[in-house]
Amino acid sequence: MNKAAVFFAFFLLFSLGIPTNTAACTRVVYKGPNGTVITARSMDWKDDIQANLWVFPRGMQRHGEVGPNSVTWQSKYGSVVSTAWDIATADGMNEKGLVANILWLVESEYPKFDAKGNKKGISISAWAQYVLDNFATVQEAVAQLEKEPFVVVSDYIPGTKKFTTLHLSISDAQGDNAIFEYINGKLMIHHDASYAVMTNSPVFNEQLALNSYWKGIPGTIMLPGTNRAADRFVRASYYINAIPQTDNVRNAIASVFSVIRNCSVPFGISSEQEPNISSTRWRSVSDQKNLVYYFETVLTPNTFWVDLKDFDLSAQGKTMMLSLDDYKTYNGKTNKDFKVATPFKFLGI
Repeated sequence: MNKAAVFFAFFLLFSLGIPTNTAACTRVVYKGPNGTVITARSMDWKDDIQANLWVFPRGMQRHGEVGPNSVTWQSKYGSVVSTAWDIATADGMNEKGLVANILWLVESEYPKFDAKGNKKGISISAWAQYVLDNFATVQEAVAQLEKEPFVVVSDYIPGTKKFTTLHLSISDAQGDNAIFEYINGKLMIHHDASYAVMTNSPVFNEQLALNSYWKGIPGTIMLPGTNRAADRFVRASYYINAIPQTDNVRNAIASVFSVIRNCSVPFGISSEQEPNISSTRWRSVSDQKNLVYYFETVLTPNTFWVDLKDFDLSAQGKTMMLSLDDYKTYNGKTNKDFKVATPFKFLGI
């Protein structure tokens, strides 16, 4: 069998063998010169998740929301986050440049939580916020979380029969990366600065293996172009290394946005063969050197941003919220558009 036939057979098998999920997101990290680190992600979901942006100061009292045996903590760092239905932190960056992103992973299986046991629990809705509140670097987070100080507790998405299955990626201002997955009830931590891309299924080890195959086929000749998670992983991996390496902020942000848009799913797309295919709802790009959080939704025409340095993140600071409902449209820096708000409550059990 010639090389082209081998490639086609692999591609056909691969295309038919990977399921499509209702939540199909992509996350990618760019590393440029002079400490330029930028993390981008797309949020793909079948329905509107009613995202809003929130800014949290230091010193907030938090609760794991799984009953009396919940983990509790006080936030050490301020952060800007995007939410899902104002019941969960989906994405965000803290004042130290640590970024956390949660993405769907259908293979996730969490340990059983004993509400009367010795180990504390945390609702999956607060998992990303816990990391943003407590850690400045990936190494700090890995050193603590590998001790498994709590059990991640999941539940069904409200109003649905879909059980929430997520994995967590983090990156820091030094360009380090880690991915946290629960497989067969066991925590798997993938920690390496080179782990700059993550999508959905398959599990991360298999994503790396599939990407290794595609590295043998020059991206200028062919890249997989479907909406499937593994195809998006390959495209993101190729393009994030193909774009110019620059510390010019405008050019770097534009380049990273172009990569995450390339890995997005067209809005409103549907397929009779794959009824659960997910459209991209919004995209975020986090400038971890300058602490600027860029955001765009598919239902508004503009990209806007938040400069985290210009908020009062001290313990005396206020919780602030930028409402995105009713197709609100913003342009440029939006710090002044945030309003003081009562912190939302993380969905618990």
